Amino acid sequence: MAEIIREPFRPKPPRAEAAPECPPGCRVPAATAATCAGEPHATEAVAYDGVLLLGFGGPEGQDDVIPFLRNVTAGRGIPDERLEEVAHHYRHFGGISPINDQNRALKAALDAELARRGRDIPVYWGNRNWMPYVADALGDAHAAGHRRLLAIATSAYSSYSSCRQYREDLADAVAATNLAGEVEIDKVRQFFDHPGFVTPFVEGIRAGIDALAERGITDLAGEVEVLFSTHSIPDADADRSGPPERDFGAGGAYVAQHTAVAAQIMSQLGIDSSWQLVFQSRSGPPQVPWLEPDINDALRELPARGRRGVLIVPLGFVSDHMEVLWDLDTEALETAEELGLVAVRTATPGTHPAYVAGLVDLIEERLAGTPAEERPHLTDLGPWYDVCRPGCCENKRLGFQPALAGIAP
Repeated sequence: MAEIIREPFRPKPPRAEAAPECPPGCRVPAATAATCAGEPHATEAVAYDGVLLLGFGGPEGQDDVIPFLRNVTAGRGIPDERLEEVAHHYRHFGGISPINDQNRALKAALDAELARRGRDIPVYWGNRNWMPYVADALGDAHAAGHRRLLAIATSAYSSYSSCRQYREDLADAVAATNLAGEVEIDKVRQFFDHPGFVTPFVEGIRAGIDALAERGITDLAGEVEVLFSTHSIPDADADRSGPPERDFGAGGAYVAQHTAVAAQIMSQLGIDSSWQLVFQSRSGPPQVPWLEPDINDALRELPARGRRGVLIVPLGFVSDHMEVLWDLDTEALETAEELGLVAVRTATPGTHPAYVAGLVDLIEERLAGTPAEERPHLTDLGPWYDVCRPGCCENKRLGFQPALAGIAP
């Protein structure tokens, strides 16, 4: 991989005060003609000329760690001494988060797959919390002459932090670059149940079963528990995830989507192992309820139930970034070892060919205006929306901020 040239630290762009104004008859700011009316699914072909790959971002050296964490926690008034409590996760790995290299690799894989299909559409990569920022990617795309862009967030599920906040990033980027009226930006649907996202997990569990067998665990029904792990979020934000009119109940669309995908994976595998959805990477004040059970608490319950082996499946993550390397590969595996459990952590999609091809499929369905009924999806919840619905994925603490690719608020 090419050597990375470190940029001097630049704070992330300020939050947009308002979304770009919609022209008459349009309900979605900065949208293409195919989505500006706000219909759930776009069925008109659009000649997108660039793709925005949206990432979370991460530090690339010890000096970056605290500035990065300040970006992540901006507006919460958290002092640096408290940030250091999280910083040790990054410092353990030399202050370098793997997520940036993973997104560089994903960008290269998307470029290659688009070229293989004869699509002359460049991919521009930008982050929420570290350089290059989303505004950098948007500015580069505009400078290269691209005006009609399709965004892909590196997150498969619906919630404030995994969907709406990326849409806010797009509004912030348009404001920071003064490109309102100069660019049109749509976003692909959440892809939690797209076959390209699901297939790597199915294959990963199969490989994990083989790994358990090599260590003497072969009774899948009696001895093995499958723990599908995802990032915990505040209960209040989970309950608000997805369109309010869908009434998903406790945990909202976020929990419903994960649960449906986990059930689909187990159905495809055709194994009798017990499984459950668990959560990890909780942060914030202890008095605020977050989704439970924590994966370490779930592990502690397994020996009393006769479990000897456990498959830890990072269902909420698209690549092996810090929450996987630390919270699963370090803390959860240490907990399993202390309990005498044989534990295997299965793979994330990363740059798996099915995942990369699936993301390009999502681009092509928007290039073609593919009707919703023809779009691949593996659960009854999909295919998810091209245009987020009003009131979708509110952040309880911040309320509704300007966002693209959806109907206000």
